[in-house]
Amino acid sequence: MSQGSRTFGFCPCCGSPEFEKKGERNWRCKRCGFDFYQNVASAVAAIIIDKDKGLLTTRRGIEPQKGTLDLPGGFVEYGETAEEALQREAKEELGVKINVVRYLWSQANIYTYSGIDVHTLDQFFLCEIDGDERLTPMDDISETKWISIEDLDENQFGLTSIRETIIRLKNCIFAI
Repeated sequence: MSQGSRTFGFCPCCGSPEFEKKGERNWRCKRCGFDFYQNVASAVAAIIIDKDKGLLTTRRGIEPQKGTLDLPGGFVEYGETAEEALQREAKEELGVKINVVRYLWSQANIYTYSGIDVHTLDQFFLCEIDGDERLTPMDDISETKWISIEDLDENQFGLTSIRETIIRLKNCIFAI
């Protein structure tokens, strides 16, 4: 079954069952002509490294990949910049204010939620925690943990883009 037919069994405009896949990411209603394009969602993640070269990791408290390691971050909301999304997510998940230092790279990802594959573009930023604020796991994370870069095991990270970023980070940490 195509992703579009899992997303919509009927045209969201007129209700017709004649809603057919036309391309890799678009569907068209034969009855009313409505075109639907599924575009990539934007997400952000913070790479926060302490003075001892430890990476701030979080543990996912919800699906998908509940219980696996992750990085602070999430989806960009309407009207937000990537930097604003990082600051909001840090406040929601960690209870802290962060400063975005610089953009590092992006990774394509597929985030499966409620049986639907959401294609995302995950953007990674080097960030700093403002002052000596205390981390408080909240929202969709169950714990925070500082892990030294050399002790990171990418296989403990559940999301593909995060695993790939951990590998990349381990190979270039001294360049950051």
